[in-house]
Amino acid sequence: MSDNVQAASPPEKSGAMNEFVEIIKTVVYALLIALFLRVLFFQPFTIPSASMEPNLYEGDYIIVSKYTYGWSHHSIPFSPPLFSGRVFERPAQRGDIVVFKLPRDGHTDYVKRLIGLPGDRIQVKQGLLYINDVQVPRQALPSVREDTGYGVRDVARYRETLPGGRSFITNDYGTDQDLDNTDVFVVPEHHYFMMGDNRDNSSDSRVPPEAGGVGYVPAENLVGKAQIILLSWKPGATIFKPWTWVMNARLSRFAHPLK
Repeated sequence: MSDNVQAASPPEKSGAMNEFVEIIKTVVYALLIALFLRVLFFQPFTIPSASMEPNLYEGDYIIVSKYTYGWSHHSIPFSPPLFSGRVFERPAQRGDIVVFKLPRDGHTDYVKRLIGLPGDRIQVKQGLLYINDVQVPRQALPSVREDTGYGVRDVARYRETLPGGRSFITNDYGTDQDLDNTDVFVVPEHHYFMMGDNRDNSSDSRVPPEAGGVGYVPAENLVGKAQIILLSWKPGATIFKPWTWVMNARLSRFAHPLK
């Protein structure tokens, strides 16, 4: 008869293994907590274009509240089709800056301002915005000189005040641009109409999906409301050039609340 002999692990090897397991558990717990917060409460986004200037600039790093409108399957990373509609839905408000999933693909994140509510009639005539056949009042502000991406030019600015009192600044390149005269849009039930604040440099609900635009945005596609610019860098800042973190920082935009 032979005896069964078990080889004991050296104490230092067993201790190292236990330490490794604890590190893995800590990382997993941290990732689960981060995922929980990201799905239910807040999510960061980086602004990739100029369509929301002068209120959001390329390189702004914004925080979006995901609980403001309730939750849909788009609240979950990769938008798995687990359910339809919204849970604890609260309607979005006219004038909100909203992050949403592009209706034509259901995955691309867009950020625009909510202009039209369900049932509204929206039209642009000679560069002026009309809601339910009433022109939205706007006040002329001093123009600015900006690099628009198509060369440096003077850009007119106006302060618009929407029905309900929400007020914000828009950019305008003139009254003869492609989207300065539109048909009347009647916003369907459970949908919203979005526009960029940079009115002549924004592919938004004025452009139908089949033409590469946004079209009407289903309520289900809302991801959340943009609340604050946390950080901001000018173009050219990169993680691989640490000096640009300071040289290209827009410090005046750090922790800047959004209206």
